[in-house]
Amino acid sequence: MKCFERLVLQHIKAYLPPNFDPYQFAYRTNRDGTQKLQYARNFQPQNDEVRHIRVLLYGPVGAGKSSFINSVSNVLRGKMTIPALTGATVSDTSLTKKYETHKIQKEGRGTYFPFVFNDIMGLEDGTGRGVCAHDLKLAMMGHVTEGYKFNPASPLSSGDADYEASPTVDDKVHVLVCFYSANAAAMNTSVLKKMKEIREAANDLGIPQLAVITKIDEACGETDNFLRNVYKSKHLKKKMTDFSSSLGIPMNCILPVKNYSKETQIDVDVDTLILDALRLIIDFGDDYTDKL
Repeated sequence: MKCFERLVLQHIKAYLPPNFDPYQFAYRTNRDGTQKLQYARNFQPQNDEVRHIRVLLYGPVGAGKSSFINSVSNVLRGKMTIPALTGATVSDTSLTKKYETHKIQKEGRGTYFPFVFNDIMGLEDGTGRGVCAHDLKLAMMGHVTEGYKFNPASPLSSGDADYEASPTVDDKVHVLVCFYSANAAAMNTSVLKKMKEIREAANDLGIPQLAVITKIDEACGETDNFLRNVYKSKHLKKKMTDFSSSLGIPMNCILPVKNYSKETQIDVDVDTLILDALRLIIDFGDDYTDKL
């Protein structure tokens, strides 16, 4: 029977166009979009004392942090949404100015998924610009209150009104996610230094970490033409390998993603990569909270 199936497959492939991927519906092992979506929609933290997994996103300006939040919302809600403010213009200054928690609404009014995303000011080149590593460390420990306005020239301190002296387990960060654009030029030395400092602080706190590589379609024509070629792209693999070497994040903790940007309708291929990243993020965070 197996031999017959192979003969039939060879016959079918002979009539397929050269750019057709015969494994497109399983371009990564066990790639069942419906199953992945249901996993995210049915997720509940293992620790009964934890209401939600708190995910902190950080990275250079324009890396796609806010767009990722919107993309996750699009996938889970099955429609285009904009819970996080994003900009279309190219700028070296961050659009996000405040520490804000983004919840994703479920079908029922007033109910939300048990994971939240904290978007922060982007990392900028030079001193006194963008979010400072000190504020990020305090955020990881739960000391930064909702709505705190980042001030690169004056980091948050224990005597400030926006300092939470007694954070709860829900206030603390449970998983840290670094964002980086695959279409970016070589990483700036000062930004890389800040990223390493943040990573080291998370290591000291035992917080699990991942990285999301965005804008893979802009960085690689092969992927832009057919998103399912993402794991075949040598260019993207090198980008991910270089990023892994620079920051020290293992390759199996770096996820390639294309955020929703120019689309006006839900796209299955975009959803698949978003769901892959989301599952790893909430699983890492859930494992961490289960030890608290």
